[in-house]
Amino acid sequence: MVEAAPWWGLLLAPALLLLFAVAAVAGDALLDAGQAGRPVTAGTALRPLLDVVRAPLVQPRRTPTPDLLLWRLGVVTVPVAAVMSVLVVPLGDHVLADLSVGVVWFNAMEVLTWAGLWLAGWGPNAALSLVGGYRFLAQGLAYELPLMFALIAPATGAESLRVGDIVAAQQGLWYAVWMPVAFAVFLGGVLAFGFLGPFAYPAGSDIAGGVLGEVAGVDRLLLRAGRWLWLTAGSAMAVPLFLGGGAGPGLPAWAWSLLKTLAVLALLVWVRRRLPVVRADRYVELAWVVLIPLTILQTLITALVVLGR
Repeated sequence: MVEAAPWWGLLLAPALLLLFAVAAVAGDALLDAGQAGRPVTAGTALRPLLDVVRAPLVQPRRTPTPDLLLWRLGVVTVPVAAVMSVLVVPLGDHVLADLSVGVVWFNAMEVLTWAGLWLAGWGPNAALSLVGGYRFLAQGLAYELPLMFALIAPATGAESLRVGDIVAAQQGLWYAVWMPVAFAVFLGGVLAFGFLGPFAYPAGSDIAGGVLGEVAGVDRLLLRAGRWLWLTAGSAMAVPLFLGGGAGPGLPAWAWSLLKTLAVLALLVWVRRRLPVVRADRYVELAWVVLIPLTILQTLITALVVLGR
């Protein structure tokens, strides 16, 4: 049974999210060094973290007649939405906000990133930055519907939108086992709303960084942090939705939640370096022709199983 977390959980949850995001960045740096044939050392893993120290020293980039309010609002929205999304993610037997519509809350925070990225692209009043923002919207139109059906499948299996109820419904068998399509599509969606790996199209090198092209200093740090925070938040949400939450032998429930989150995060970091960037128009075709029918079929099968109980 999932219970309300103590007050200090409000500090612990963002701290854990940030810690796992830092670990993901360090792991990604090690993989990058290994692929490039450079020495893989502790210094390699720590090098990306030096950006945190340098960021306040970098002058913000100036463009003609920017909309500074919308620009800063968009930049801040991405990491804040990622942190807010984990309010409904249980850590073992405790959760900060045991909402009856926890799955909807997570999805709403993810959709809020659409607004943040588009504003971050619009605000600088620069062509390539705006193209990056629109690319994310186009990509979102492709991944969002399959992702929503992937979220609906475990909610249907548990007959509840409460994340704790979904965990409790997996006592016999994890949903990742008998909902493999939904699980795979959800993991793809995590990469997509973090615009990482094959979904890095909005920040492509062909448009000079796109949504990241005109930000510098603290603004750039916040947007980059938002990407990795979302990757971590999505990995954490995969655990209660598909991997039985904190269920496991020998260790406390909170330890299993952390270990499973770390395992999913490691998988996504590895996968993001193995797949090429996909153009939004090609992914739209894949999503509408293949992924949406498959996820609908997965949800229908789940509903039939529930009705047959």
